Amino acid sequence: MIDIAILTQLNAPSKEERLENLRALLPRASFPPMVPQYINNHIHTTYSFSPYSPTAAVYAARAEGLCTAGIIDHDSIAGAREFLAAAELAGMPATIGMECRVDMAGTRLEGRRTNNPDQVGVSYMTIQSVPHDKIDLLDGFFAPLREARNRRNRAMVERINALVPDAGLDFDRDVLPLSMAAEGGGVTERHLMYALAKKLTAQSGRGEGVIARLEAMGLTLSEKQRSQMLDGAYPFYEYDLLGILKSAFVPKIYIDAAEECPKLADVVRLCREADACLCYAYLGDVAESVTGDKKAQKFEDDYLEDVFQCLREEGVWAVTYMPTRNTPAQLERLRGLCEAHGMFQVSGEDINSPRQSFVIRAMENPLFQNLIDATWRLIDHETTGKSIRD
Repeated sequence: MIDIAILTQLNAPSKEERLENLRALLPRASFPPMVPQYINNHIHTTYSFSPYSPTAAVYAARAEGLCTAGIIDHDSIAGAREFLAAAELAGMPATIGMECRVDMAGTRLEGRRTNNPDQVGVSYMTIQSVPHDKIDLLDGFFAPLREARNRRNRAMVERINALVPDAGLDFDRDVLPLSMAAEGGGVTERHLMYALAKKLTAQSGRGEGVIARLEAMGLTLSEKQRSQMLDGAYPFYEYDLLGILKSAFVPKIYIDAAEECPKLADVVRLCREADACLCYAYLGDVAESVTGDKKAQKFEDDYLEDVFQCLREEGVWAVTYMPTRNTPAQLERLRGLCEAHGMFQVSGEDINSPRQSFVIRAMENPLFQNLIDATWRLIDHETTGKSIRD
């Protein structure tokens, strides 16, 4: 986590201020050497949900020794140009993309759970290595889908108010200002929970006050959660609280996404037009979570061969996965299927919390050298137009 004073400067209200503050900070910065194994292609920013603006994300990645970094935001690529500008200032190669959900209706995965904890029949995909002259094309495609998502967000706020009547949340007053929606950013369920977290701390205070409030709402806190809630001095206190609220309330207030999720075939066509790399995001069944942040749940492992067959049938030729978030057995099976089906493999460890490190230690394992090589192919494609698959 970068120094809070530096983060405040790099999270200034406007892109111009953020980049100018970065220019002023860089001559005084003492960065570690770039480590060739440290890459991360899936860094969320304030354009979806994150404590980091695109400028701050670049600084934080460089401060941890990454040799390259990539921006990925939900339903939005609006932070990409700022990310590229910040990376150029910091002397760090970068790759840009975004994350979306697609409707699998009409495919062999219609009505089946894949990689989405909240909804069957809808899969998460990433669009990687977007040529820089195609940013506006993607933004134009997803802008009406963000509006559709916000119609659902408003309805979920009403469900929050039904569960927590004295919260009095208002989407326009309490949620939208926490987002970059006015500049093309996405609004997610995390924004709803963050708004609720801020409301609860404003009403009950931090520490014992909010603990009592949560218990009155029927929540039972683990020792780790209780310890976090007692640490009222933590500068990102509400991030910890939203994590508790997300686990407890999203299943109760979630409304299935429909009109905001394009059909897979439409996203495949979009990526062909943009010459971008569309990736299926493998999640894998969770028993005992490797990283301790996911509940036990079944996803796509029982029919992973069908997933790969579907991807081939629909024209998807890449898979992204998170080496630290799966078991060795899952990774061995996944990588074997990627090779058997000729799938390009992309590393994608998502960053959206101040407690996360930008460094993927798993990349120190020579087994994952192919993911490091793939990152440089993504960057090469963006900057020179060279085919990723050659």
